[in-house]
Amino acid sequence: MKFTFADMVVVREKNIGVVVKCWERPLNRNDGEPSYDVYVRIDNAIESFKESEIERYMVRHKYLSRKEKEYQSNSQK
Repeated sequence: MKFTFADMVVVREKNIGVVVKCWERPLNRNDGEPSYDVYVRIDNAIESFKESEIERYMVRHKYLSRKEKEYQSNSQK
């Protein structure tokens, strides 16, 4: 698993969230990819995402501006 409880992550390319639950093997999928329940701040809701749909968060805002997305991308290369 790439993320753990309380990790801050980026979802849907620009929204910030916090991992609240980690699922190593989801009950409703057979692909074996870990999934995470993430509290998404801008939506004020908990949503499920596959590991491939989220990325580590490096900046501290509610959502990422275009420039911050560029910084985030460059830091992970």
